[in-house]
Amino acid sequence: MMGHLAYVISGALVGFLVGMTGVGGGSLMTPLLILLCGIHPKAAVGTDLVYAAVTKLFGTFLHRRCGPVRWSIVLWMMAGSLPGVAVALLWLRHLGSPQEMAHVIRLSLGICLLVTAPAILFRPTLKEWVLRHQLGGPVRSRVLTVVLGFVLGCMVSLSSVGAGAIGMAVLVMLYPTLPLRELVAIDIAHAIPLTLIAGAGHWVEGDVMVPILLLLLSGSLPGIWLGTHCAGRCPERWQRLILGSLLLLIGVKMI
Repeated sequence: MMGHLAYVISGALVGFLVGMTGVGGGSLMTPLLILLCGIHPKAAVGTDLVYAAVTKLFGTFLHRRCGPVRWSIVLWMMAGSLPGVAVALLWLRHLGSPQEMAHVIRLSLGICLLVTAPAILFRPTLKEWVLRHQLGGPVRSRVLTVVLGFVLGCMVSLSSVGAGAIGMAVLVMLYPTLPLRELVAIDIAHAIPLTLIAGAGHWVEGDVMVPILLLLLSGSLPGIWLGTHCAGRCPERWQRLILGSLLLLIGVKMI
């Protein structure tokens, strides 16, 4: 029972972060499953991807009620992310032994976390830099959005990390004039097909642990509801400092 309760609480905490910031799904859940629960890295990634898809579907519905989702930007991201998922899943299938696969996933997870941490910590600085040095017009922004989607598709399929924090950081750079709340809604909306398709690929390979998935979801759905209603009430500076520092420590531990 204590083990079951730990999964429920973990799901609630991560769901709360996703609802409030759009960040923290795979960045926290997959390391928790690997480091604290001792789950094989490939199974942890697969379970977390399906968990993230359901959690962020609920989150998108809540953000839809709070503000608009710019679906045109979501579709440009999907144009790159779906091929990225296919490439990463095919590469994982052709890896050698389970030990080699576990090593690759842990290394990928650690690297992604170390990239994610500064993306969170220095988000305002990145936005100010972009506003001073315009990245270009609509065409260039769309091309870069597709490239962002491809990179996220590869990263998420290998480690379940990147759709939230890195996606948000680059969206801030590409669309600095959009309100933060709209960028969060875009990021969560794009993460649904991305995590769902990547998770389906891992499910076919037998990498999704359904009992653990259900326990995580029983906590995450109330958590993301509460987080969405708390969005904007906690100082963003403290959110970034705590979450970025935590991810930095976890990334070093994973490597």
